[in-house]
Amino acid sequence: MSPSTARIDIDTNRVISAISPVLFSGFAEHMGRCIYEGIYDPKSPHADERGLRKDVLAALRELNFRAMRYPGGNFLSGYRWQDGVGPRDQRPRRRDLAWQSIETNQFGTNEFMEFCKAINTEPMMAVNMGTATIQDAANLVEYCNAPVGTQYADLRASHGYKDAYGVKYWCLGNEMDGPWQIGHLEAEEYGRKAREAAKMMRWHDPSIQLISCGSSSSGMPTYPEWDRVVLEHCWDKIEYHSMHYYAGNTENDTGSFLALSAEFESFVDTLSGVLRYVKAKQRSKHDVYLSWDEWNVWYKAREASDMQGNWTEAPHLIEEVYNLEDALVAAQWMNVFLRKSDVLKITCLAQIVNVIAPILTTTNAMLKQSIFYPIALYSNLATGHALDVSVSAPQYETAKFGTMPLLDVSASYDEASNRHAIFIVNRSQTESLPVEITWQAGKPSQITAAHQVAGTDPKAFNTFENPNQVVSKSIAAPKLDGNRTTMVVPPLSFTALEAAL
Repeated sequence: MSPSTARIDIDTNRVISAISPVLFSGFAEHMGRCIYEGIYDPKSPHADERGLRKDVLAALRELNFRAMRYPGGNFLSGYRWQDGVGPRDQRPRRRDLAWQSIETNQFGTNEFMEFCKAINTEPMMAVNMGTATIQDAANLVEYCNAPVGTQYADLRASHGYKDAYGVKYWCLGNEMDGPWQIGHLEAEEYGRKAREAAKMMRWHDPSIQLISCGSSSSGMPTYPEWDRVVLEHCWDKIEYHSMHYYAGNTENDTGSFLALSAEFESFVDTLSGVLRYVKAKQRSKHDVYLSWDEWNVWYKAREASDMQGNWTEAPHLIEEVYNLEDALVAAQWMNVFLRKSDVLKITCLAQIVNVIAPILTTTNAMLKQSIFYPIALYSNLATGHALDVSVSAPQYETAKFGTMPLLDVSASYDEASNRHAIFIVNRSQTESLPVEITWQAGKPSQITAAHQVAGTDPKAFNTFENPNQVVSKSIAAPKLDGNRTTMVVPPLSFTALEAAL
């Protein structure tokens, strides 16, 4: 192997973990135009009889989100779930203090359940831990999951939904560590409230799985102490602990931006250490896993004016435009999800339409942004088990992380469905890189397809007028030569290989 060649060694016996069925999930918040004029837009010629955008539904089915977190976000901490159920003409219009917008409540819990069914995803509900009470949280579980015969289940039936929804995943609030959060609580206060809410919610339905609020970023002054305190209060009442992170390139340093997987891995490693510490301290046999239920690139639309709705309906808030380098960072993020799949079981892209999203809409049209394409490839191809892949690659220097390898790689292996996938990012901005892939065990019978997102300009992006600047393209699949294959990956590229076992 020459110094300018990279090598990937794959052994299908070296399994990290089974890939969680909800690892690749999404997040829809009542913010800006995510719900109104995004998912739900009765005025659009693309709307169905329910007001749901058919073109958006089709694109979301392509993304294959396994679960969908709802209804927030910062919005959650001031939300009265009762406002969004029942006859639409009787629902109140309210001021949403989180985003200084007008909430019409024309889309609520039952509409969300219909939306989830339409895109074949599992609902992941969140309860208000800000202004609401633990009783409100318990009532919502009853409304969604209890059989008819009691007050809130009967209320659901009176709204036209007799059958219980059986919602499995429930978030105990949102970013309660943040001073910006409505009803912000200190860690001790939140831990106690979340524990008591969890008790009542689970008494309604013992089968639910609960997610506590973790640090809203690794940059919070309370991180990771917040996580330790909350986990010590809630350990035996929860299954998951959340983490949030938004990436950016404010310094316009593409080299460091493309190495951010180092920071993502560090965040997971720190919280994984906190989980192990609390489990040991409590002498517990119970396991709690991580839920990275807000993640995305977000830095271009971060002015105060981008986050304040001026008391209007469906204002244009944080409608980030994504370029090629953003797509490559998103791909590496999902590589991290696979490499950390032993502890990371849920991830939710924030968000799904218009608001920091892979999809943008106008009344008449829809655009797939650059990040759409790697997200769809991972969500559809990564099944079975994540593999511990050995990678040798040339190095490059970054201002933020020092020396980093040019390649970032992950792989999945699903013997049951005869599927194997390899995901490769070339961080180089200028150089193509020859890559040799060798299977030490589990050699596939053939590489069946190859997909690539690549370009020469890291700032290239899609527009409604030119929607194909940054897209996934099929390329010639490399041929197997015994237990190896070779290919050349271009600079600024993400490549996904599909193989049959």
